Amino acid sequence: MSDAESTEYYTLLCDDPSHEVVLVDCGPRETDVILAVRKVTGQSLWHSRVLARQAPVTLLEGLSAYRAQSAVAVLQSAGARAEWRQEPEPGERAAPSP
Repeated sequence: MSDAESTEYYTLLCDDPSHEVVLVDCGPRETDVILAVRKVTGQSLWHSRVLARQAPVTLLEGLSAYRAQSAVAVLQSAGARAEWRQEPEPGERAAPSP
């Protein structure tokens, strides 16, 4: 490469940052929530039960906003308290949960 030529570097920015789905609380309809966890995660019934009983727990990561909202809607329709959050950028520290 000669001195007349230069190298250009570009940083790609994602328009839609990745999101995560968090199961906050199972609620009174545990069986329905376990089935909903199984539906959104694709895990076995046993793993879904373990996840549901560990609430608050992050169920899914790296989703688009639309997919995260859809998963939360499925969980909430089963009676769970769930939310979707934007994942922190690499190097950012997550704020402590209250």
